[in-house]
Amino acid sequence: MCGIAGFSGEFSKDLLEKMSRRISHRGPDDNGDYFLRDKGIGLAHRRLSIIDLSPLGHQPMWDRTNTVAIVFNGEIYNFRELRADLVASGFQFNSQSDTEVLLNLYLRDGEMMFSRLNGIFAFAIWDTRDDSLLLARDGLGVKPLYCAQTPKGFLFASELKALLEEPSIDRSLNDQAAHYHLIYLWCPAPHTMLNGVRKLEPGHAMVVKDGRTKRIWRFYDLPYDQPMKPLAEDTAISMVRGALREAVTRQMVADVPVGAFLSGGLDSSAIAVFAKDIVPDRKLQCFTIGFKDKSGDVEGITEDLPYAQRVAKHLGVDLHTIYVGPEMAQRLEEMIYHLDEPQADPAPLNALFICQLAREHGLKVILSGAGGDDIFTGYRRHYALAQEKFWEWMPGWARQGLSKAVCLLPQSNTLGRRFNKAFRYAGLNGDERLASYFYWSSPEALGSLYGPRLRDSASSASYSAPLLSSLENLAADTPKLNRMLYLEGKHFLADHNLNYTDKMSMAAGVEARVPLLDPDLVRLAARLPLQYKQRGKVGKWIFKKAMEPYLPKEVIYRPKSGFGVPLRHWLRHELRPVVEDVLSRHSIEARGLFDATGVQEFINKDRNGQLDGTYTIFSMVCMELWCRIFLDRNGLRQ
Repeated sequence: MCGIAGFSGEFSKDLLEKMSRRISHRGPDDNGDYFLRDKGIGLAHRRLSIIDLSPLGHQPMWDRTNTVAIVFNGEIYNFRELRADLVASGFQFNSQSDTEVLLNLYLRDGEMMFSRLNGIFAFAIWDTRDDSLLLARDGLGVKPLYCAQTPKGFLFASELKALLEEPSIDRSLNDQAAHYHLIYLWCPAPHTMLNGVRKLEPGHAMVVKDGRTKRIWRFYDLPYDQPMKPLAEDTAISMVRGALREAVTRQMVADVPVGAFLSGGLDSSAIAVFAKDIVPDRKLQCFTIGFKDKSGDVEGITEDLPYAQRVAKHLGVDLHTIYVGPEMAQRLEEMIYHLDEPQADPAPLNALFICQLAREHGLKVILSGAGGDDIFTGYRRHYALAQEKFWEWMPGWARQGLSKAVCLLPQSNTLGRRFNKAFRYAGLNGDERLASYFYWSSPEALGSLYGPRLRDSASSASYSAPLLSSLENLAADTPKLNRMLYLEGKHFLADHNLNYTDKMSMAAGVEARVPLLDPDLVRLAARLPLQYKQRGKVGKWIFKKAMEPYLPKEVIYRPKSGFGVPLRHWLRHELRPVVEDVLSRHSIEARGLFDATGVQEFINKDRNGQLDGTYTIFSMVCMELWCRIFLDRNGLRQ
């Protein structure tokens, strides 16, 4: 697990060193670079040593014949099986690392190598045979990879901030990305907030030659194109349980101790169940967060800590807790700096504090429960989608009326907000309505907040366009629930949850692994009958049944609780000075993105309980803070 950077084109070694330094937090154990002026190639690496801790794992790494070199961020969980196969094919190795396995696999299989990999990765391979650069990102998008094309050549890095060391990159604001961040709270790949920087999409690879992109292709897509398989309940439950056990076992491979997040929810608890048996000589070290105050009670946030303590006692694992209070809100700018994107979700702060706690206890690897809701169901929108059968038969005018009616409900209470979210877009049809379930801000509300620039660019923009485009990859008869799960995995998971999981863990020098996103488990979940996923009000039904022999029922069937903080309370108290600063008339008019009068009226209505503008306000705050960091200060922290 590391950080990578590099280029192909007319760039200097000094630039390569600057890019490497900018991501030094990703790899505190070692660093290296390779620069060849006459070929215009530069590769840089920052290492967090996990597998083969010896100097033989140093990168950039060359194969034994000095034909190809690689910089690699990630882990290949089946590298031992691949290594044995390569040895049988006549390949020799200098190290015990998974990095060298990638090199030799490329030499043998070329671009066909991707189908053999089970792991998380972003890497670049320099091939001296044709002076080409191959870049790739894992199928689920666990590891990030940013790219930029300039007149001088092509650049790449694990984090956007490293690219800003190159002055020729276009730093103009991507208005389309701004719209997406405001509507979704995250931005679908390949867009970023800068016109000059793109994200390589999950499951994609590209070839660069002479500083120019020659080809981009998709080598993996989420497996919702396969037919659902009829399975007896007991058989399906057993298969899920076995696939989860295998996934956790596979991802425990490391030459350093492995710990785990433990929120007390089903996903992290299930991982701990199987992980604890793989370290029989010691107790599994688990980590969680607790809150000093009870401001979350006002917003209906269920504290995780009592459940985490219950699971830890039940499983006999060690639980380490970091206690935080409202002061964590003051680290918002730090969060946005590490995220590289203005994601308007405070949950990354929780992840950052937990990972810092793990690092303080000597852990470099921690297992995350991310992904369970995205492959088995579990979000409220999955239940809401299942309930459409009771009203989608209504004629369009009636559904439009329902949509208007819920807008009249009070937004000052949880029930009113949930009804609004469930039926606000009832008047839309098909995939348009499906995409609307991912909206956090309404297009109608944004219109009154936009300044002339964003208002003009929004007039021709479809907020749902990137999601609708993704759905074109699926057959027309793919069930609605699987269409939604496809969007969960392709966008909400990759562009939101996995981005902050990677960035926050690496900010603390910790590798976060995601067993629930093992390709075999994802493939199995995709072909399960729909009633095994969402059954009535019960999401993740089959996952819950699979874990009944191992966990207390009050943990398995506890109410859904997000990885959240009391954001509404924060915006009116701890973060109020930040809101008054970044959304002041002077600040708004200087940036030119929003309308100062419209924003102030919106904030006042939110504070008076006339509407729930929490995440819209927070989105604007995060966007202005992002602009200050990445536009005004060129990606530098204060």
